Amino acid sequence: MSATGWRVGYCIAPPRLTNAIRKVHDFLTVGAAAPLQAAGAFALSLPREYYGELSREYRERRDMILPALELAGFRVFRAAGAYDVMTDISGFGFSSDVEFARHLAKDVGVACVPGSSFYSDSGAGSQLVRFCFCKRQETLDAAVERLAKLRA
Repeated sequence: MSATGWRVGYCIAPPRLTNAIRKVHDFLTVGAAAPLQAAGAFALSLPREYYGELSREYRERRDMILPALELAGFRVFRAAGAYDVMTDISGFGFSSDVEFARHLAKDVGVACVPGSSFYSDSGAGSQLVRFCFCKRQETLDAAVERLAKLRA
């Protein structure tokens, strides 16, 4: 089980912070959807070993995709605790991250997320793209093969 992208969480905080946290939460959500609540409860019941194995699998996938990205010409920013990696695309000569992301999807067959989508000032991310590695192994193998054809 892995539910990446689902936004369910909880907060444990000292009483002096919880009033502000509750206000923020109240304005952001009315309540998590019932399936997300059930999935969250189930996730909390899983044994500790499950999460150790999940962490190991993500680390293996990260350690596989990073060298492929570097060989293709990306400068990578190694994440210590995520299932995605942000990369610098300035060596490819594209004027924007969106233009590069479209090229990569259309001409190479690999999807990425434009970095500008993570910044309030889109210019700050205009030479960055993010790759997600919490995919099936065969999906990552295909991406590595396709990225080998790309050179900065």
